[in-house]
Amino acid sequence: MTFLEPLTLTGRHVILEPLAHDHHDGLVEAARDGELWKLWYTSVPGPEEMTEEIDRRLAAQEQGAMLPFTTRLIDPATGAAGRIIGMTTYCNIDAATPRVEIGYTWNAASVHGTGTNPDSKLLLLSHAFDTVGCAAVEFRTHWINHQSREAIARLGAKQDGVLRSHRRTNDGVLRDTVVFSILEHEWPMVRNGLEHRLAKHP
Repeated sequence: MTFLEPLTLTGRHVILEPLAHDHHDGLVEAARDGELWKLWYTSVPGPEEMTEEIDRRLAAQEQGAMLPFTTRLIDPATGAAGRIIGMTTYCNIDAATPRVEIGYTWNAASVHGTGTNPDSKLLLLSHAFDTVGCAAVEFRTHWINHQSREAIARLGAKQDGVLRSHRRTNDGVLRDTVVFSILEHEWPMVRNGLEHRLAKHP
């Protein structure tokens, strides 16, 4: 199995399913939950930008550069896929090593702190390490985005360094990018930590 094969991953709280154009309206509603696009240090698409963002991610998938997912809540009553709460991806895919980045992730504000993010990360990391056999999984975020940096560190990822003036944000400002990674031999400890966190959100 490779990162270029679309698949659905099911966890305790969320289902990650291949991004599709018919997810548009649900993604718009999720983005409106907290108006996350107004946070200047994030790259969450606004409602009028969602079609373009879906097209961009699907085009990157066609080029073999990304595998995008839509994140849905699991309905606790039925166990079926419920409302859409956000997006995530595998990106910077290096199939030869293999190595991958988990990025371009955002979730509706109302689900922050409910276990959805660690559940999503457990699904993506498990697939990367246990199924694909990655040597490392990477995370990147804006230097200014302290919430994201803290969330990545809580996963058990270690900071590799800072890429200064790495790329331009949507408003044209050069950003410094913080790079974190989890190595293959670190994965069992990280997995235990994620499972312990999820046990607090039955």
